[in-house]
Amino acid sequence: MYRGFKKMPHVQYIYTESSESLCGVKLEVNKYQYLITGRVYEGKVYTGLCNLIEKWDKLTLPQRKGLNHRYHQGCSCKIKPCYYLPCFITSKSECLWTDLLSNFGTPGYQSKNYVCVKQKEGYCSWSRGWTPQDRSVINTTDP
Repeated sequence: MYRGFKKMPHVQYIYTESSESLCGVKLEVNKYQYLITGRVYEGKVYTGLCNLIEKWDKLTLPQRKGLNHRYHQGCSCKIKPCYYLPCFITSKSECLWTDLLSNFGTPGYQSKNYVCVKQKEGYCSWSRGWTPQDRSVINTTDP
């Protein structure tokens, strides 16, 4: 499954650096399915250690459903990372991401179970992965 057909209608290769010391990634091709994020530059798709790369079966159910059904609802929202307290949002289009406070930069409970989406009132907030959007809105400073 591939997203981004408008920008790249055909992808034959995904490029990365040759070693991890140069931020390259090693994938076990034809053994696992992966979620791979990256960028398109001069007609080629690139990925590396700074991009999100995860085995599909290691994603939580809310993450998989979010990728297929919910994350696009947050395209106009910005996720603002919180590295240390105090943290604040500065506009109604931001969701405060607090996983970095307790997980040392690794995805934590918030990123595994919530999605930042625009609400009916026009502001962005965290919503539990697959439950109907209006029922599970949480405060932007929660998890």
